[in-house]
Amino acid sequence: MSALIDPEDLAHEETLVWLEDATELDYVRQTLDRVSSRRRKPPYHRDGRLIGYATLTPTAKPSRASGTYLRRVFWLAPHDRDQDPTGLYSTGAPSEAIDPRTLKPTVKGYKTERSEGGPASDAMREMGIELPRV
Repeated sequence: MSALIDPEDLAHEETLVWLEDATELDYVRQTLDRVSSRRRKPPYHRDGRLIGYATLTPTAKPSRASGTYLRRVFWLAPHDRDQDPTGLYSTGAPSEAIDPRTLKPTVKGYKTERSEGGPASDAMREMGIELPRV
């Protein structure tokens, strides 16, 4: 889940590589994957499609136990809003989803009204929670 990503895990990010134009997407899912290289396109074994990934600096160290690197990948599932606008995520978004416009290397990004599918709900407003509009 996006909220569980530790900023320390992103400290060695160098660039974000986009395989698609993410500015047109309301959200992308972000996860940390263990991969064998710092820079190459990571393998992708989920339903859906890989949208982008992070590359790491030459100083990034692999795990001593596995020899792999933790890298962020950005992806979408077949039932996400871009492919199924009236489906499960016509409003709201998966827990690991963030607005791609809020992403930068070493910055995990966050949800916005856009990524959540519209303005804040009445319940959110009653609780004083406001998502950025970005």
